[in-house]
Amino acid sequence: MPRKSIARTGKKPRKKVEQDRDGWLLRADEDTDESMGKRPDERTVEELLKSAIVIIDKHAGPTSHQVTAWVARAAGAKKAGHAGTLDPGVTGVLPVALDDATKAMPALMGADKEYVGVMRIHCDVTMEQVRDKAAEFVGRIKQLPPVKSAVARKVRERDIMFFDILELDGRDALFHVGCQAGTYIRKLCHDFGQSLGCGAHMTELRRVRAGVFDEKHAHSLLDFKDAYERWKESGDERPLRSMLMPVEDALAGTKAVFIKDSAVDEVAHGAPLYAAGVTRVQAGIEAGDTVVLYTQKGEIVALGVARMGSEEMAAAKKGTAVRTDRVFMERGTYAQEKS
Repeated sequence: MPRKSIARTGKKPRKKVEQDRDGWLLRADEDTDESMGKRPDERTVEELLKSAIVIIDKHAGPTSHQVTAWVARAAGAKKAGHAGTLDPGVTGVLPVALDDATKAMPALMGADKEYVGVMRIHCDVTMEQVRDKAAEFVGRIKQLPPVKSAVARKVRERDIMFFDILELDGRDALFHVGCQAGTYIRKLCHDFGQSLGCGAHMTELRRVRAGVFDEKHAHSLLDFKDAYERWKESGDERPLRSMLMPVEDALAGTKAVFIKDSAVDEVAHGAPLYAAGVTRVQAGIEAGDTVVLYTQKGEIVALGVARMGSEEMAAAKKGTAVRTDRVFMERGTYAQEKS
């Protein structure tokens, strides 16, 4: 089939976009005005408390909602939210967002999780049997949520990245599982036992990773409360600062687009990001993906929905690159002087 000429189609061939070794597509190389905005690591403790993530090592007993309320009270926050509910008896990594950082919850809720737990198998089995059976659950699985759950009780699919049996002590199997958000581990253990033909149930569970956060980022509720009171009473901010993670850190696993200073205030007012306002874009973005819009100093401006893929954003002369969804940047932070 003969190739259409430019004259016949009226379209010019799109310029090939170069990708650097870190996976970024460069559209424009511009300086940022240092008199506007502030890099995340330069924020004061007061500023962090208004938009930070605290990773709590939840203990067994309270609900996730109770822990979140205690963190909010301890930090003097007006509101707080958590990413990924843990049952009262489950321990481990619980990201808690303070005030403005709660806007990031939709992105954090969808992050992959990892758990370590113990399940009791209702018959005698060998290590080879349980490992072979666990391998059958890796990949795309179907799961019916338990009767007591916060979602509609209908079969849904979830991805299991790995399901490793670490030890077998009699009928107790120690396991490590990596899974898509929304996977019910208690139900996974039940289905595992059903597949073995004799049954199984979960006896212990600990979340060891949620998105980009793992156990090394987690702090006990008491340690957080003590750090906050130490800062208020003596002015020593070091312990508290080490626990307050800028919301940008929490969104490190979400695809990113960096924008020009001149485009920041328009986006902060809720306007879409147009292609002309892009400086660089992370490779791999597809239309419909949730993306984070950053200033050139690395401050979050907004969460949005991509209207173009990465290469189109980097090459298009006009058009909407991202539809703004949730704004974080305060209006006027990057206000431009009128001539």
